[in-house]
Amino acid sequence: MTIIIIIIAIALIFDFVNGMHDAANSIATVVSTRVLSPRWAVIWAAFFNFIAFLFFGLHVATTIGKGVVHPEAITIAVIASGLLGAITWDIVTWYAGLPVSSSHALVGGLLGAAVTHYGLLGGAATNYGFDAVITSGILKICLFIVISPLAGLILGFILMNIVMLLFRNSTPAKVDKYFRRFQLLSAASYSLGHGGNDAQKTMGIIAILLFTWKSKIAMETGLPMPKFEVALWIVLACHAAMGLGTLTGGWRIVKTMGQKITNLQPVGGFCAETGGAVMLFVSTFMGIPVSTTHTITGSIIGVGATKRLSAVRWGIAQRVVWAWVLTIPASAAVSAVCYLILRNWI
Repeated sequence: MTIIIIIIAIALIFDFVNGMHDAANSIATVVSTRVLSPRWAVIWAAFFNFIAFLFFGLHVATTIGKGVVHPEAITIAVIASGLLGAITWDIVTWYAGLPVSSSHALVGGLLGAAVTHYGLLGGAATNYGFDAVITSGILKICLFIVISPLAGLILGFILMNIVMLLFRNSTPAKVDKYFRRFQLLSAASYSLGHGGNDAQKTMGIIAILLFTWKSKIAMETGLPMPKFEVALWIVLACHAAMGLGTLTGGWRIVKTMGQKITNLQPVGGFCAETGGAVMLFVSTFMGIPVSTTHTITGSIIGVGATKRLSAVRWGIAQRVVWAWVLTIPASAAVSAVCYLILRNWI
């Protein structure tokens, strides 16, 4: 039981790091446009991250818990190693100021550990461990690695053009005044989407950990097999950990997101956050674990492109994209190493 408590604590640490790492997604635009001070921005984002559980189901948690790797490839050591791989990648990229996906780091971590476990268990008979992977689930996640930033870019571009059309006869001062208020709503919406999608991923990990542990006990004692479920205490704990992580800020990534990719005004911040929030709401209700980082980055680029293509600093954007590409394999590699160390201990 002690090891289960320790791994749950590690999962909540991941959620905390996720909140810290991805705080920039929720607050970068509202801080860079000076609508809110950094302190109030993180409080605003943390609050809406926490209450997100009131508005969304648990579709994403179920996908992470049951739709990435086969249950027989899941062990306590696999889960612990997957979390450690994801946390390591998050910390490295946070230090580098790169807005990568904590979601895909978690998926990569789980894949790396599960494939290593299955490969060692069955060798070549199990296709070197890759039979552990639920191909349809991974394909869906990988597809949305491309779709989510593109959809964010298109939505941000369209919304910005609509706003420019509607307010074409207004003075810049009047537009700025209106959208400073509207951006409070768009930032709140994006934080809801972030909490609704991202916190559910850790819920799925904790739920599958408890399911694995209870199943092992049931097989040893002859008790009825448990059902996979996400208890209310898991929901509340994950949202609380993410909210606390958001309160720490993640200022390195805020600078990249809010200032380095393109210069934003309140109207641009509103369009970027609204476009990103729409994409997150749709993905969450579909049960697809997407990257909030990818989505808001795409939206910011879409808004910047309405001015002129040169308004987007494509060198920074290219660096961010490379970090995205490396996230799943890098976190998978770290988690595989962690599994090789932990498999004889847990």
